[in-house]
Amino acid sequence: MVIYKAKDYQDMSRKAANIISAQIIMKPNCVLGLATGSSPVGTYKQLIEWYKKGDLDFSQVTSVNLDEYKGLSPENDQSYRYFMNTNLFDHVNIDKTRTFVPDGLEADSEKACNDYNAVIRKQGGVDLQLLGLGHNGHIGFNEPGAAFEKETHCVDLTESTIEANKRFFESEDDVPRQAYTMGIKNIMQAKKILVVVSGEDKADILKEVLYGPITPKVPASILQLHNDVTIVADEAALSKIDM
Repeated sequence: MVIYKAKDYQDMSRKAANIISAQIIMKPNCVLGLATGSSPVGTYKQLIEWYKKGDLDFSQVTSVNLDEYKGLSPENDQSYRYFMNTNLFDHVNIDKTRTFVPDGLEADSEKACNDYNAVIRKQGGVDLQLLGLGHNGHIGFNEPGAAFEKETHCVDLTESTIEANKRFFESEDDVPRQAYTMGIKNIMQAKKILVVVSGEDKADILKEVLYGPITPKVPASILQLHNDVTIVADEAALSKIDM
């Protein structure tokens, strides 16, 4: 596991974008596993900037996203498809027919999950998976206690996740209660994993993920067993770790 220390969120985003752009340059038809949330937004901004300068070409890239809320349409401004379009896809020359997100409108959970596993397999696996880190150690929507061997599955969102998402919706009743997420097994099958972490509020969990016991109680702790993980974290997030 390689850990890069960044000065702040902006520096973290730039370093992470460097790793992703190197992947695209070395393998123009790569498969990127992408994440949503506030952590990767700066990374996407940096990639867009380099694309606009002519330094990056997304035309052959395929992407698969980690997760999507069950019940939200792609047009809903809180869906992760909408997030990806707004924060990356609309601003680069990626072929949107090769950008995959779980189908939030598929009511049959088993079908939605089987279909998405088939999509990932069809791409030949993920070359580089980008991850953020939740306050409780979740990756994707794999909450504490989730089995490590699961592939794409439907999860009931925890109260803390619903609470954290409430600010994005008109009322708490509008917050989705379930989501489709790639499982830990899907994530661990990626050839390379890149985790971006920023802020002092992530310092305790990052230390636990990197140096604590490997346990489903801290889903991201499984990353200790992957053979190619890069952590890019700012000083605040690394403040509990001696480097």
